[in-house]
Amino acid sequence: MSASAKQPTNYGALGTLITVFFFWGFIAAGNSVFIPFCKNYFHLDQFQSQLIDFSFYLAYYIGALFLFAYGAFGGHDLVGKWGYKKSIIYGLLFSAVGAAIMIVAVEANVFAWMLAGLFVVALGFSLQQTAAQPFAISLGDPSTGDSRVNLGGGINSFGTTIGPLVVAFALFGTAAAITDDKIRSLSLEKVVLLYAGVGLLFVGAAALFGFSKKVPAGINKEKTEKATKALTSLIVITVLLMAMFIPVFSSYNSNEALTIENLNAQIAAATESAAAADTQQIDQLVQQRNDLRMPLEQSRMYWLFGALAVVVLGLLYSNASATKNPEGWGAMKYPQLVLGMLGIFVYVGVEVAIGSNLGELLKQKDFGGYQASQVAPFISMFWGSLMIGRWTGSINAFDFSDTRKQLLTFLVPLIAFGVILGVNTLAQYDVRPLVGYVVCVGVQILVFFLSKNKPARTLLLFSLFGVAAMLVGILTEGKVAIFAFLAGGLACSIMWPSIFALSVAGLGKYTTQGSAFLIMMILGGAIIPPIQGKLADIIGIHQSFIVCALCFAYLALFAFLVKGILKRQGIDYDSTSAASAH
Repeated sequence: MSASAKQPTNYGALGTLITVFFFWGFIAAGNSVFIPFCKNYFHLDQFQSQLIDFSFYLAYYIGALFLFAYGAFGGHDLVGKWGYKKSIIYGLLFSAVGAAIMIVAVEANVFAWMLAGLFVVALGFSLQQTAAQPFAISLGDPSTGDSRVNLGGGINSFGTTIGPLVVAFALFGTAAAITDDKIRSLSLEKVVLLYAGVGLLFVGAAALFGFSKKVPAGINKEKTEKATKALTSLIVITVLLMAMFIPVFSSYNSNEALTIENLNAQIAAATESAAAADTQQIDQLVQQRNDLRMPLEQSRMYWLFGALAVVVLGLLYSNASATKNPEGWGAMKYPQLVLGMLGIFVYVGVEVAIGSNLGELLKQKDFGGYQASQVAPFISMFWGSLMIGRWTGSINAFDFSDTRKQLLTFLVPLIAFGVILGVNTLAQYDVRPLVGYVVCVGVQILVFFLSKNKPARTLLLFSLFGVAAMLVGILTEGKVAIFAFLAGGLACSIMWPSIFALSVAGLGKYTTQGSAFLIMMILGGAIIPPIQGKLADIIGIHQSFIVCALCFAYLALFAFLVKGILKRQGIDYDSTSAASAH
């Protein structure tokens, strides 16, 4: 493909689209207040607070499953029928309804309604993302589609980075760390105003999209075959997943679980008591608790592994059946899509798992023994690492000269790193322990140069970077290990667009159907992190990061396999991208 044959980028439509990516990130910042507020306001235990994330990720799965079911029965893809533009607008308005439900839930003091509101917000996100990802790819040359998705992701990460500052100022009048005392003293009226503002932002973004004449409708009226076999397979997978989740959740209400909670309370009371100079009683209580907890945690982990097996084996079986007889399987007959579904599943899983478990790791003596109030800048740097990579990955979305692209590939990561340090400084955190992390950013810059803007090669190198980072973290301690685990964010940064672009390549009329399948696999965020958490209870938090190393290993395998799969279909994705870069 010559440079003159490239499809020009619709920058006007792209600019409007990435504002929606920004709102996703900015609004997500409210969760830093939302979850601890719910724990305090609704008097939740640890398991009940976990239902917040579970409801969010489950909604993505259910929403995307519904979109596919509509097409499987009706023969028309719903997003294609509405068009990308209207689908995003409807999704934003749906999320606005969810924000309204959350306000009612706070006023009525009903946690179940709060979960319902969050579920509806995430259903709207599911529709928005199902449309937005292929929409971004379609707004220019296919070879730079992943760069446009990276641009959206970079803007999304920027919204996530500055969002906590804005929310903190709005609720507390300061950008300082949000402590438990501040959460407890937070007035109900301010929380209501926060989610009223969130709802208005959804409506405002919908209006911006709706009135923009630069954004094409993106309608696709081409009929798709009725993929009833694929729908049946997904329904069976869903039923089996519910069967696996029920024992996990019901075990929290068992007599053993209640006894463990009681022992935890006794241990906490004994530890705080000045009279507990003799630690023998505490040691006995801890041993008694551990003896009860170990078999219970093992049982939960087995059921979670069962859920993982249901997803992996179910999808592989579906693709094997579709290969023999493609009729009725729709997009699932494409191996790049099915392997990419597993790729999105483990990518979201590893990203959430690292972020969720870093705090506990940093509390350990061998990793600094940080207090809860000292952990925040490290967590911020992990999520900020996604921004670093996405800003860099988006450079190729613009028609810069090769020399300027190379210069920006070196400068942009360092600028983004400085922005993250600056934001944390404004939030009154001590960022001095993080300055040395610039070495990891330097390694990422090298990987970017080696990847040469080739999607499959980029995914392979960044996956291997992730594997190496996790192994270094597991085999070391202290600052080296901390930086290695933080570097998992640098490895994850460009994976979503790379996996997405490679998975939908060559799908044609099945593109939006395939997009819905990929969005479903955000479910990985509800399965893989609990697996690591349960494994941590058995082998320790440090060694539990082997789960993350295995996730990165699969992503490397996918990157290796998908290039050959696409070549057999007459698609040389890397060659196309390489040509377009010159």
